[in-house]
Amino acid sequence: MKARDWLGVLPFIGMLGGIPFVNRVEPYLLGMPFVLFWIVLWVVLTSVIMAFLNKIDPATKEDSQ
Repeated sequence: MKARDWLGVLPFIGMLGGIPFVNRVEPYLLGMPFVLFWIVLWVVLTSVIMAFLNKIDPATKEDSQ
């Protein structure tokens, strides 16, 4: 497996695998309980990671012909 394949799995691990470790109400971050902040953080990070993977994916590059 290449490094970019692992980047695609990272949001899944972070969002679902991290919940048991962050399942608490306090501290509040940005006015949200910590577990809700964690989920929102991973939604944003997933978008960033997928945009990065799209940018480096050779299949999305146009032919120069």
